Amino acid sequence: MKQKKHHWTHMLSVCLLATMPLLLPGCGGGGGSNGSTGATTPPPTSTPSPVSQTEASRFLAQASFGPQPGDIERLAPQGYTSWLDQQFAMSASNAHQLYVDQQIAAGNKATSSMVHESFWKQAAAGQDQLRQRVAFALSELFVVSVDGAPAEYPRGVAAYLDLLGKHAFGNYRELLEAVSLNPMMGLYLSHLRNRKEDATSGRVPDENYAREIMQLFSIGLYELNPDGTVKLANGKPIETYSNEDVTGLAKVFTGWSWGGPDQSDKRFFGGDIDPNRDILPMQNYPKFHSTTEKRFLGLTIPAGTTGKDSLKLALDHLFNHPNTGPFISRQLIQRLVTSNPSPAYVQRVAAVFANNGQGVRGDMKAVIQAILLDHDARDLKLMDTSTGGKLREPVVRLANWMRAFGKPSASGRYLIGNTDSPTSSLGQTPLRSPSVFNFFRPGYVPAGTTIADQNMVAPEFQIAHETSVVGYYNLMQDVVARGVGTSTNGVRDIAPDYATELSLADNADALVSRVELMLSYGSLDAGNRQLIRDAIAAISIPADANKAATARRNRVQTAIYLVMVSSDYLIQR
Repeated sequence: MKQKKHHWTHMLSVCLLATMPLLLPGCGGGGGSNGSTGATTPPPTSTPSPVSQTEASRFLAQASFGPQPGDIERLAPQGYTSWLDQQFAMSASNAHQLYVDQQIAAGNKATSSMVHESFWKQAAAGQDQLRQRVAFALSELFVVSVDGAPAEYPRGVAAYLDLLGKHAFGNYRELLEAVSLNPMMGLYLSHLRNRKEDATSGRVPDENYAREIMQLFSIGLYELNPDGTVKLANGKPIETYSNEDVTGLAKVFTGWSWGGPDQSDKRFFGGDIDPNRDILPMQNYPKFHSTTEKRFLGLTIPAGTTGKDSLKLALDHLFNHPNTGPFISRQLIQRLVTSNPSPAYVQRVAAVFANNGQGVRGDMKAVIQAILLDHDARDLKLMDTSTGGKLREPVVRLANWMRAFGKPSASGRYLIGNTDSPTSSLGQTPLRSPSVFNFFRPGYVPAGTTIADQNMVAPEFQIAHETSVVGYYNLMQDVVARGVGTSTNGVRDIAPDYATELSLADNADALVSRVELMLSYGSLDAGNRQLIRDAIAAISIPADANKAATARRNRVQTAIYLVMVSSDYLIQR
């Protein structure tokens, strides 16, 4: 069989070799390797109407957690822009906090598992798919994890996820402030209860959040060109900030603590607990805020400036920094479309971040639309390029199956819980990152690979290894057959629904086409497709009605499983 040459396939083979013979080389697309800086003439954005079902399926793989039955057929005739307009028009809700509140009202003790349940409920069944998908992407940029102090406040973490959804279609400046003042972020990055400097005791402000808001949430470590490539001086990257900048900015984040009706010392330190303090924005306590001069990144905030005013000036400065647009744009492209976007792609999106066409900077709707409708995201010809694409992260894969083939939760709660184990589960649990750097870093480079040789990155491969790959195989073999979630009377909480696929089971080609469309938008390598088709056809359908029903179900399960463990599915391109 003729095999396609592809860097992603080489990386998959490092993890997959000798574990699954069917995983033949696939390929990626939708991006390019790093190149020179400078303005380029942008290709036209892709806004055709109608589009093919293959194009519709591929778009939904990027803009949602995957298609439900009927989604492809609805999107194809209306085109991308109409679908985006409908998604943008859906109001933000407090679905995650509401879920936790409902469970508490029902007499259940609040736990972090409720956050996971609510996440899966919205990922699998939510109609505001674009908002939920972007919120998940933002949760991997603005990390708050229940594997840390926020674990004590599941209601607050649920509200934090709602906050990301609320601002997913708003303005990045407002998002930056909302995140900075969220008490779960305050707990996680330790600027809640942060006190001003004290010469007598030698105390200095906590610098944790000041460092991370620059490094991770706005400007990054190195100065960037408008296309996201790193600026060099004497052949070396130019650092964006110094220790002095961190020290100066840290003063801005002093005096912030729990929200409530007053600003007493006791409330600042955690007493006089407001029942809603886990969901209220932090407030500033003047007694504990540094009023000395604050200097960072060329900005001087005069002595005597209040906490609120200092925060406004600081966030405005970070928001308007020339690095912020390309730095954030590139990471959002990585989360939705491709790990190695071309500099031209980044520059086009960053230009929209700088100006949405109406003089507004940081318009998230415009940025998301620019990412998803860009030539590099939509051109099917780029699916066969050797440098693009991205590994689908485990959480997205399971959500994809649930949307395509899962019944609604029998309990209504989506009782999936912790999926940390790489041996027997996903090796990834939403909102449970091991550190502020997410499950994987945007610049992760697998050492000793052709990806490294080509100066590319492969973020999701940071959690892909022999153990996690085999764990995923075992998990999906079980999920495809029985469903997922806590069992009641032997039935999983999210059971499979293969009605459409069973109706096609007698025709191996039709069955493969259906599964391929729902999961991998017609991207199967011809050789892989033939292998899967032959494996299905090898399951004979006997004349006995009961045995025939079992055979048809085995055919369907085989088709879905083999597609979901193929490199053509695992690499979103």
